[in-house]
Amino acid sequence: MSMEEKRKLVSPSEKKISVSEQCRLIGLPRSNYYYKPKGESLYNQQLMKLIDRKFLDCPFYGVERMTSYLKHDLGHPVGEKRVRRLYHVMNLRAIWPKKNLSKANKADYKYPYLLRGLKIERPDQVWQADITYIPMFRGFMYLFAIIDVYSRKIVGWSVGNTMNVEWCRDVLMEAIGNYGAPEIFNTDQGSQFTSPIFTKALKDNNIEISMDGKGRALDNIFIERFWGSIKREKIYINPPNGGVDLYRQVRDYITFYNSERRHKSIGKVTPDEKYADKVKNVS
Repeated sequence: MSMEEKRKLVSPSEKKISVSEQCRLIGLPRSNYYYKPKGESLYNQQLMKLIDRKFLDCPFYGVERMTSYLKHDLGHPVGEKRVRRLYHVMNLRAIWPKKNLSKANKADYKYPYLLRGLKIERPDQVWQADITYIPMFRGFMYLFAIIDVYSRKIVGWSVGNTMNVEWCRDVLMEAIGNYGAPEIFNTDQGSQFTSPIFTKALKDNNIEISMDGKGRALDNIFIERFWGSIKREKIYINPPNGGVDLYRQVRDYITFYNSERRHKSIGKVTPDEKYADKVKNVS
């Protein structure tokens, strides 16, 4: 059953069972039910869109350089304090460590990076995941996605207006239910991924945990490339007008990305075709 079909089963008028409990019972992440974009002032939304586009091209831009770009190149009278807060809201972290940009919870354990020198040669050997900001016609939301590194196939995703750990955990569990558990799961050091709630889900499924070095966005390069693809080829061309429109656009693009978009880096085949190596190797 698709997320859209599950959403239709939720009845907010039901008095005996809360919306949260209904979502839990049918396996629907609660954030997928509430399609209300997050808001900022119109000026901040304009800045966020400019930052997002520039950051895709220059992921090494920290707060200081982005502030200079906005102020001197585009003429916006902004200070570092505002840009730093917007980086935090947008979940942006430059490639190289910058002051106050790491969002990891200091109390949580940070796992080592396991992919350095690793030869990735089969589906479900390594999955990578991350959260990105999605600009809309009004407001913004977040997209969480999981990619199989070998095939570049998106094996799990969700849109929501929060970045809470339960949301990420629910998408992970759905992906495992659909495709089985990967051997290694790689993320950055964001607080959602260092949380015991998320790491327990990985450990319970005997998945090795890998985390990027602090500030090293390129350690998670494949999901970062996907963000560039979906934003340039879909979101920027037709900014979503509301959460439902965003959901449909993401769903349609991921279907296209997995089943039709051929990738030069994997032999000019689609992710679905490359992932099918798993079936060939088993049979």
